[in-house]
Amino acid sequence: MGHLLDTHALIWYFEDSSDMPEKIFSIIENPMHHKFISSASLWEIAIKISIGKLEMKLSFDDLLDAVLCSELTVLQLDDEYLKEITNLPFIHKDPFDRLIISTALIENLTIITIDENIQKYKISWIW
Repeated sequence: MGHLLDTHALIWYFEDSSDMPEKIFSIIENPMHHKFISSASLWEIAIKISIGKLEMKLSFDDLLDAVLCSELTVLQLDDEYLKEITNLPFIHKDPFDRLIISTALIENLTIITIDENIQKYKISWIW
């Protein structure tokens, strides 16, 4: 089974946040599970840090290094993900979430998210 971490799940995992349930930590740390992140999440984090909307314990450089040294696979932007966005119902406006959702649909992944807006789409998710 493959899992795609939402942006907040990525941050909470690497910052060892108590906001993330133990079962989610276990999924991410289990080598039997294939774990992915969207490059859109890294883009979202970089933008939010640069405009002062996000503060993290880790610097962006340290987070990026940690991701690249982890068992997470970074999925780069793909034309199929963009095409799928045009088929999504317009439940909410967040472009990063919409790209994460379309990526999960195309790659048949379960999204790890607490985001109630993402959970409104017809996708597989866990929290």
